[in-house]
Amino acid sequence: MPPINQLIFERPIYALEDRLAELEQQPDPPADVKSSIRELRLQITQKRREIFENLDAWEITQVARHPERPQTLDYIELLFDEFFELHGDKAFRDDSSILTGFGKLDSTKVLFVGHHKGRDLREREAHNYGMAHPEGYRKALGKMRMAAKFGLPIICFIDTPGAYPGIEAEERGQAYSIAYNLREMSKLPTPIVCVVIGEGGSGGALGIGIGDHIAMLQFSYYSVISPEGCAGILWKHVDFREQAAKALKFTSSDLSRLGVIDEMIPEPLGAAHRDHRQMAMVMKASLNENIRRLSEFSSEELLARRYDKFRQLGVFEETALTDSEPTAGS
Repeated sequence: MPPINQLIFERPIYALEDRLAELEQQPDPPADVKSSIRELRLQITQKRREIFENLDAWEITQVARHPERPQTLDYIELLFDEFFELHGDKAFRDDSSILTGFGKLDSTKVLFVGHHKGRDLREREAHNYGMAHPEGYRKALGKMRMAAKFGLPIICFIDTPGAYPGIEAEERGQAYSIAYNLREMSKLPTPIVCVVIGEGGSGGALGIGIGDHIAMLQFSYYSVISPEGCAGILWKHVDFREQAAKALKFTSSDLSRLGVIDEMIPEPLGAAHRDHRQMAMVMKASLNENIRRLSEFSSEELLARRYDKFRQLGVFEETALTDSEPTAGS
């Protein structure tokens, strides 16, 4: 039976794997079957590489949203030797769409903040599909301030389609909470590492996304709007989502080239949903290296570098037109 969450472009891989499974079930395969097994394993590796090295922006979006992709709770279990969750914003309630807590990454104590979407319907409803309310951003900032007080590095995992757009969230100051976090995170005198692990949607992502090192997993996206939302605005129909995804330039390779992010973290062959443990190992190596590097700077140096980093986003150069170049209105 084929996997339920099989993406269309993955089907050739699963077809080869089904054939391989059939051959491997034989109790004492003859030499020609053993040769076929070796050949199929090679074909599967080649097919995975061929497909995942040539994904377009919309296909990357589908991978970023894959139901079996590792989420924040998976990484907490795989990355940290110890983890103690912290709750509440001291004002309204605990927002479970953002998880916070103290963790131990090898020998380094850190404060962790991350969106969590959930897998089955019950968990998704409990975590509001990773869409935070204002109290979620207040909770995150309060715990970050505690980390700064005790000199602990901060790790933020971003995985949200966006902040919750409901009326009650707006009534409680959704936009203000996000904007306030942007300002206050820029002033925290402790290392901050942010990683987009799946979807990085709009202000919902930015609310915990101001840091000294911004990374993205290879098959994640980070955008001001979803492809569907962009298609609805520009083309008046969601059917144009593929064109919108391409135009938004929101993949890790696009944003690395544009200087928006500092690192693209490679995923296992076939993407993170095929091997959670391998993805966590690569992630841990990146986190350890960047926390170690950033911890060498003084608080003053960190803040100055962080300020310069975000001030330089969107910088462009103007050049004088030559006689042969057209001017506006010509």
